[in-house]
Amino acid sequence: MRLNDKGLQKRKKWEAKRYVLPAYDRVLVREKTRKEPTWIHFGGGNISRAYIAVLAQRLLDEGLTDKGLIMAEGYDYEIIDDVYTPFDDLSIAVTLMPDGTMKKTVVGSVVESIKMDDGGKKRLCEIFRAQSLQMVSLTITEKGYDVNLSDTANGPNKSETFLGKLTALCYHRYLNGANPLSIVSMDNCSHNGTLLHSAVRKYAVKWIDRGLAESAFLEYIDNPKLLYFPSTMIDKITPYPDETVYNTLTKDGVKNMKGIVTEKNSFVAPYVNTESPEYLVIEDKFPNGRPPLEKVGVIFTDIKTVDKAEKMKVSTCLNPLHTALAIFACMLSYTRVSDAMRDEDILRLIKRVAEEGLPVVVDPGIISPSEFITTVIDVRFPNPFIPDTPQRIVTDTSKKLSVRFGETIKAYMSRDLLDVTTLRAIPLVIAGWCRYLLGIDDDGEPFDLEPDPLLYELRPLLDDVKLGETFETEKILKPILSNKDIFGIDLFEANLDNAIIEYFELMTKGTGAVRDTLRG
Repeated sequence: MRLNDKGLQKRKKWEAKRYVLPAYDRVLVREKTRKEPTWIHFGGGNISRAYIAVLAQRLLDEGLTDKGLIMAEGYDYEIIDDVYTPFDDLSIAVTLMPDGTMKKTVVGSVVESIKMDDGGKKRLCEIFRAQSLQMVSLTITEKGYDVNLSDTANGPNKSETFLGKLTALCYHRYLNGANPLSIVSMDNCSHNGTLLHSAVRKYAVKWIDRGLAESAFLEYIDNPKLLYFPSTMIDKITPYPDETVYNTLTKDGVKNMKGIVTEKNSFVAPYVNTESPEYLVIEDKFPNGRPPLEKVGVIFTDIKTVDKAEKMKVSTCLNPLHTALAIFACMLSYTRVSDAMRDEDILRLIKRVAEEGLPVVVDPGIISPSEFITTVIDVRFPNPFIPDTPQRIVTDTSKKLSVRFGETIKAYMSRDLLDVTTLRAIPLVIAGWCRYLLGIDDDGEPFDLEPDPLLYELRPLLDDVKLGETFETEKILKPILSNKDIFGIDLFEANLDNAIIEYFELMTKGTGAVRDTLRG
């Protein structure tokens, strides 16, 4: 059983092992997609194959479209070389159920994969010229939205960054008819549509200022009837490829399923493993039309409802709980989320984080915040068959704190009936993150810190901190806690500095101090 077009011709072998196969003609879909592309997705990682490509597959299986999904990768080209091209763009999506069963689906909706390099430029321009193109979607992670204006010096034809290349493709569409299009961020960023529009606009402004682009390009970007950036809320936990899943697929007889870690630290394999729960809420503004995704589980609504749903999830009901768990699980030497969820002290903490967020969360009306939290705590995080790790979740934490905790803190400060100084769990998590940055676990043993864009800036600030010794805590922590780029607010101005400093001092008293502080 080989995962490629030829291998899938042996359908009975796959079906005998209970694999769900594409119910459409991939050859025909590929031909139609190449002639009239409607949907291209940027970011070829695990979430895009576990969720976005599966949504596209449902549309094809149910006869709701005859066009497939084009996948483009602009950051890590090894992903295309190692898990797309050798498998004819096929993948296996494995849903890990709480009872231990697996739903194995061969996903064939991706019918073309492209690198955003010089070799892929011609085809990408061809796609963006097409009047048929309706939807561009992205999963490029929070850090993918950092704007590098030095990339604008040579103009749209020589952009090196992802956002620069995307803006250049929009400029190409503008020059070739200025046809309408929606560009949809599906990343866990607050107001992700607005953020993406702002980033694209910054590149355009610089190019226009330097005489490298027509001034009317800005009008195209800012005209919602032509180019629109819908906001979204997405949620589906997709851990790194798991060895247990690999063993199951190999035992079934599927060849060459071994995963890799790329030079850019992407954990990928020809398969993806994920949970069953999933949520995707999208602002329904598509000036050139869109695929009928509402028929396969996607919720379309207005921007206010999307913002409420997004804020509910990323600032209260899931992401803050994930971060709180991950920080302390790393220091307490857990390597699986489900194991950490059996730790009564960690469980108590994330419940308290949720309780502190609920007074300021706004019910979006389409998803109940309390029911969402209950599912997270009772079903999703404890699922022992989801091989998620605290180490994956704690990656890039400095880019997440402003949304996951800063928004709640600001909401408390803006409400007359709430006192921000009554917060206890959130300051403990922030102090825990500072303690995590020491790279020393609760037994006093060193561990590797996960990648973070501010790691090399923040870690040296803590060089004078030694477990069991005295140090000037406020002086050491002030550059971190007052950094509005990290928290979205100066935590000294928020009057949370005393609580955070106190918790940090408690957790650095010696070995076992993290556990003692959690229990206290």
